[in-house]
Amino acid sequence: METEIINELETNFKKSIESLEGRLKKISAGRANPSILDGVMVNYYGTPTPLKTLVTISIPEARQLMIKPFDKSSLSSIEKAIFEADLGYTPNNDGECIRIIIPALTEDRRKELVKQAKSICEEARVSLRNQRRDAIELLKDEKLPEDALKGATDRIQVLTDKYNKLIDEILDNKTKDLMSV
Repeated sequence: METEIINELETNFKKSIESLEGRLKKISAGRANPSILDGVMVNYYGTPTPLKTLVTISIPEARQLMIKPFDKSSLSSIEKAIFEADLGYTPNNDGECIRIIIPALTEDRRKELVKQAKSICEEARVSLRNQRRDAIELLKDEKLPEDALKGATDRIQVLTDKYNKLIDEILDNKTKDLMSV
């Protein structure tokens, strides 16, 4: 049973890391990245629809996104949805497509984004600690012998340390990405 608990814990840790990476992708480093539009929902004929299902997104220049809808009649609702998503970008509608210009980042804005990334990583660490605590509680409920419980707890701690180190590496890479001009 202890192996099942540890395997499930590792699966949950992996999901936490995937979630962390997904959230960090949305922090833009001054370059155009289509993933900044992932959470945008468009009111398409009365139905909230993910933006990516309605458009093709291309990057004609390093700091520009071009959003071309499959249905040109939806241009205004797409523009409105991007504006309302409060991404910090102003969509420009030219009648054919929508362009988003990503402004160059100032030093202060870069530092602010690094703080935001650190905060997201700390939330991931808290998630790992909570999952570790829950797994140890499950092991205690199994009424294992003391030495088996100690061994399983140590393996859980080693696993937790491994994933915490991974979070640190992810944060270091994101910080370098954000701070590079």
